[in-house]
Amino acid sequence: MNVDAQVIEHMMNPKNYGTLKNADSEGIGKNPENGEKVAIYLHIGKDEEEPYIANIRFQAIGCTTTVVAGSMLTEEVKDLNFKGVYDLIDATMKLLDKLPAEDAACSEMVILAIKAAVDTYVKRETDLNYPTITYQIANSCVEKEEEK
Repeated sequence: MNVDAQVIEHMMNPKNYGTLKNADSEGIGKNPENGEKVAIYLHIGKDEEEPYIANIRFQAIGCTTTVVAGSMLTEEVKDLNFKGVYDLIDATMKLLDKLPAEDAACSEMVILAIKAAVDTYVKRETDLNYPTITYQIANSCVEKEEEK
């Protein structure tokens, strides 16, 4: 399947959309400029005592690009251990740094929500009442007008 077909598939049939009952953790990525948000819900499994993402769901208040990014990125992190998740987060952020800010904002919101959910889980291992972490994006999804 080519890239365009994959994007259309994720747009028409988003993977992992919704909530998880009895989630082990959740995290939020937020765009402070326009109120768009992505919530990530995780079920965590343990493989030889190493935690991994056994199941993941997301919800988005945002544009179609945000839903496509949520569908694609949640598919990528499913079944990864936390080191793999953090490696994917770092790699994604480096790729996003190369894009115009308005093109990077939606994917950044999703990847930061995933990071927030994993970071929340890690914090709750020592403090069961640790609140859900929210990370705000640095990129703007509003195109800057060219100077005249």
